[in-house]
Amino acid sequence: MEKKIMDIIWHWIKMIVVCALFAIVLRAFIFVPVEVTGKSMSPTIKENDFVVMENFSEIKRFDVIVFTSSDGNTYVKRVIGLPGDHVKYEKDQLYINGKKVEEPFLDGVKKHKNEYVFTTDLDSADLIGTKKIPKDQYFVLGDNRRLSKDSRSFGTINSSAILGQARIVYYPLFHSKIVK
Repeated sequence: MEKKIMDIIWHWIKMIVVCALFAIVLRAFIFVPVEVTGKSMSPTIKENDFVVMENFSEIKRFDVIVFTSSDGNTYVKRVIGLPGDHVKYEKDQLYINGKKVEEPFLDGVKKHKNEYVFTTDLDSADLIGTKKIPKDQYFVLGDNRRLSKDSRSFGTINSSAILGQARIVYYPLFHSKIVK
């Protein structure tokens, strides 16, 4: 009887250790928590939100990424331009390689677009000095275009600086959601 109890206890200790190691690996290398500072991604992600970041997916247009800039700061921004793209905004309209592209994630922000220009006119060629975004580079903007420090001020982001993609807002609980 005593041996059976010890076997059960030992079994549970092993299970707890394995689960704890699994959780540590997941948290450290696959699903990394990040606190958001600043208002540049509002209303998609708000200041002091905590997001889960993953670092194994391919970067696509409009993904929300977490990266470290050359000044050492960590930013959360949306990918607008991919390598080989030419990005242009004219009268609040995004054009990628000359084609009009909708930005549905800005619908809630641009309600008053007749009252002011949300995204000022820009041409990536003027900002980065080349017609197309170079290989392994990304053009990023904050969703709150009027308050965002992004590729308009610091240029494109090298793929090696990207830490991962923001996937889920998990705190505060009332703001929990999947990042789109």
